[in-house]
Parts: sequence; structure tokens; C-alpha cells
Amino acid sequence: MAVRPLLRMGDARLLEVAAPVADPTAPAIRELIADMFDTMAAAGGVGLAAPQIGVGLQVVIFGFEKSERYPDAEAVPSTILINPLVTPLSEDEELGWEGCLSVPGLRGEVPRCRSVRYQGVDPAGNAIDRTVAGFHARVVQHECDHLIGVLYPMRVRDLRRFGFTEVLFPELGGAPDAGES
Repeated sequence: MAVRPLLRMGDARLLEVAAPVADPTAPAIRELIADMFDTMAAAGGVGLAAPQIGVGLQVVIFGFEKSERYPDAEAVPSTILINPLVTPLSEDEELGWEGCLSVPGLRGEVPRCRSVRYQGVDPAGNAIDRTVAGFHARVVQHECDHLIGVLYPMRVRDLRRFGFTEVLFPELGGAPDAGES
């Protein structure tokens, strides 16, 4: 459909809480999702939330088989998740490097729940209910944070572990092996 401009950190719309989608099967939602996939692909991301393109609705997409940016990350199934609910399955956290298409050029080490259950619906209105761990869990949590107005730098606990990608990871050509969506 169309590649839409990505909002960048500092835009107040990224801090708003997204509204639930009343009808996941609506043609406008299908158009939005197509635009989100086009935008994510053009930017080389592994996930995208509707607020990142200026649409304040609870819609996230994510997934990849292989990612050039994250060659060591396990595959994540291509998913369209509408009106998500994310539930931590324990208090166990793990630190991982994250970036964001709305925060270009920066990375930070972010604590995330090791495993989560996520629920929602797909564009046909079918229920989605998955229990995941690892990179998959990190991507889901990152994308769903956008729906509550949270950007990953807000979760960085140690600012010594936050900075420009090319400075933090010069030996890798500026790209760590996990975390940008």
C-alpha cells in the first residue's frame, strides 16, 4: 500500500495511550496493517506499532524468518496483534540491547520479562494466545510498550548502557545482535 513516515522520539504522539480497535475486521484496519508492513520493511525493522506512524490505535506487527540486523536472533512468526494484553509469566528479567525505528541511531540495554503470555486478535477477529520467551518476548514487550506511550529509553536503568550504536558497537559495524524494532 504505502510507506508512511515514522514518528521520532520527541513527537508527543508517541507518548499517548493508543485506543482499542472497535472492529478488527474493518477495511481501514486492513489498510493500516498493509501500510505498517510496507513501512517496517522499508525501514528494515522487525516490529512496528501503529503509534509509530501517527495512528493512535492498538495495533502492532512483528516477525521475521531471518534478519540481517539480527543474525543471531531466533525467528519470530509474522504476527498482526490487535488490542493486545501482555502478561509476565514470572518476575525473572533479562537485559538485552534494544533500538527503535522511532529512536534511530541509539541503543540501550533494557530489562524485559524473560517470558510472557500475549493475547489479542488478528484482522479476521480470531483470538491469538501465545506463551513466548527470549527475543520473541522482548519484541512483543517493546512493541506493546508503544501502545501505552513508552519508548525503550524510558526503561533503560543504567544510562552508561545507552548511547549511539556506532560508538557502543564499533566492532560490529554499529549493530548489536538483538533488539531493534
